[in-house]
Amino acid sequence: MSFLARTQDDSFTWRQQFIQTFIERDVPQLGINIPAPALLRFWTMVAHSHGGIWNSADPARSLGIGESTVRRYLDLFTSLLIVRQLQPWHENLSKRQVKAPKVYVRNSGLLHTLLGIRTEKDLLAHPKSGASWEGYAVEEALNVLEPEQAYFWATHQGAELDLLLFKNSRRIGIEIKRADAPRITPSMRIALADLSLDRLIVLYPGLRIYDLDRQVQVVPLSRLAASDSASMLGRPRRDARGKRLTSRE
Repeated sequence: MSFLARTQDDSFTWRQQFIQTFIERDVPQLGINIPAPALLRFWTMVAHSHGGIWNSADPARSLGIGESTVRRYLDLFTSLLIVRQLQPWHENLSKRQVKAPKVYVRNSGLLHTLLGIRTEKDLLAHPKSGASWEGYAVEEALNVLEPEQAYFWATHQGAELDLLLFKNSRRIGIEIKRADAPRITPSMRIALADLSLDRLIVLYPGLRIYDLDRQVQVVPLSRLAASDSASMLGRPRRDARGKRLTSRE
């Protein structure tokens, strides 16, 4: 496997071979008759759109196919759990809101391979470095929190929220920041008010949990599954043996 490879070059080669095998052998075995070169070009285009609002027109022009075919390709990769389409949430507001989905390549290693990123140094210097972190955090948050519904939210005036989660009859906002010490932003305040959030969590790559406001807390991504953040997000707190804790324990 890529993670167990002896060197970074070996890891990169393994992932390249996985991508090739997937589109040349695995996809056709599912009865899908799309030329492998077209699928690879499309997958690479999705990688370059990673973390952005999807627009079918650009890949359609590049591939010389119709937008309906592009949407079919995107739905195919979504159904195969290769790509995530994060749908937009619409509130009954006076603001104009974004109505197209955001797209992510769900596996960070495959994303980096499609973008030609071989090393950590290459990643940190790449223009998609921030989007890569965002996509990784989105996948981790959804896996850990297991929301009933998940969306993103954005307006044409510039306000946005990376994740809007519905869980246990609560609205939880998730903002993803790569900064060492995130601070509350005007966009966060707008999301709190316009979306009537019960809580806003800012995920970042640091180590310390701290409050920015009564409803806003900064949480390291590495501690998202910990018991202290579990109760904060509406999940039942449990001890080391998995027993549910009461509010007094």
